[in-house]
Amino acid sequence: MKRSAMELAAIATAAVPGLAPVGFAALSDDAEDFDSALIVDAAKHRWRVRSPKHDEASMRLEAELSALRAFSAKVRTSLPFALPSVAGTVRQGTLRTFVYKDMPGRVPTLDELVDKGSNLAKALGQCMAAIHQIPDEAVEVAGLPTYTADEIRQRKLNELDTAAATGKVPSGLLRRWEHAMEDVALWRFNSAVVHGAFDEEQLQISHSSITAVKGWTDLHVGDPADDFAWLSAIEDQSFTDRVFSSYMEARGKAADPHIMRRAALAAEFALAQWLVKSLDSKDPERIAEADEMLRELDHNIAEFGGQPLSVVEAPRPLAAEPAAEVAKPALQVQDSSTEEESVPAPVAINDTTTPRINTSKVSALSDSEDQATTSQPTGLAKPAAEGTGAGVAASKPAVESSAKDTDKSESESVSKESKPEEDQESKDSGVAPRVSKLEPVEEEEEPELPDDAKK
Repeated sequence: MKRSAMELAAIATAAVPGLAPVGFAALSDDAEDFDSALIVDAAKHRWRVRSPKHDEASMRLEAELSALRAFSAKVRTSLPFALPSVAGTVRQGTLRTFVYKDMPGRVPTLDELVDKGSNLAKALGQCMAAIHQIPDEAVEVAGLPTYTADEIRQRKLNELDTAAATGKVPSGLLRRWEHAMEDVALWRFNSAVVHGAFDEEQLQISHSSITAVKGWTDLHVGDPADDFAWLSAIEDQSFTDRVFSSYMEARGKAADPHIMRRAALAAEFALAQWLVKSLDSKDPERIAEADEMLRELDHNIAEFGGQPLSVVEAPRPLAAEPAAEVAKPALQVQDSSTEEESVPAPVAINDTTTPRINTSKVSALSDSEDQATTSQPTGLAKPAAEGTGAGVAASKPAVESSAKDTDKSESESVSKESKPEEDQESKDSGVAPRVSKLEPVEEEEEPELPDDAKK
């Protein structure tokens, strides 16, 4: 139930004895969790009232009260801005309303921060660095949450699984966030004290300086990048760069170079967290709003690329090769299995390259072994025939020499002398046994002598 500013002013009088409001106005705050109002009393002192809407919001206010009480005087003086001071509380049922003394300055708008220029950007970077340099013990003493870098990463992965189970988060965003959360290099940082809800509405400014910071309900030890996530909404990138440069200068060696990447991830992933929260509330209007924001984010990243999240670049999907390019290598490389199917019998090929063996056809070698054995003499007959041709060629000089002499017996003796030479050549070729069987072929091919030679 929403409370009006007048109702909150009446509640404040019960929390702070002697308070007499003379004016009141509604304040901008987290509308989902709190009702807030500004009250002015007769002495023109200003007071701020925050009333929780549910138990979780009430617990956040209790945590803030514990944190503010845990800040020692040393911590307060080290900060370049003022901290809120709780003037009183009042309980209504299970919920507890808090009244704070208002702090100097006014709440700026996002555009006003950018318009102030580099001076306010430098002050903002120093302000955030001062928060992250608060000793961890100040938060641990108050019993507030403390997380290591690995625990933060694992919590986000669990939240990603929950968001993916809704079936309403675009797959492109899920892949993008999962790759960033699994990038180990992105999550190597030292935990620090984090404001947890830092944005322009938690600031009080005067001219170009920050006078106060409020809204410490989510104070914890965790990832400093969470306090930079709100800067993603600023379109002027140069302003963000000046804030980060001032922060890095103030933090020195303790600064984290990848803090802006995780900040961009936190800003995007906040939409998925909002979707899960809307589904739990079963509010159709909020669910539709969260669904639309996620789809718009997915479209913008697909069209413009989005801010870089991972240190290691995400793998890009392989582009499909054209069919012509795929078919071209297939024409150059012959498949041994196709060749064996088209030619069932082994064929001798004069090729010096190493043959490719298709193991699926190895069993066929035992069936064709007998054929290779029976065809072996035929394959070796060619050297034998060549040897026979050499014998015939060698017999021609013998025939020509016998033409000079009329004695037929001398020519026969010359041809007999040429036979040992043929045998010697056959031995040198290594096929002597088979050549000996083919010797009768020489006699059949011997030409007849002319009649003049016989005379």
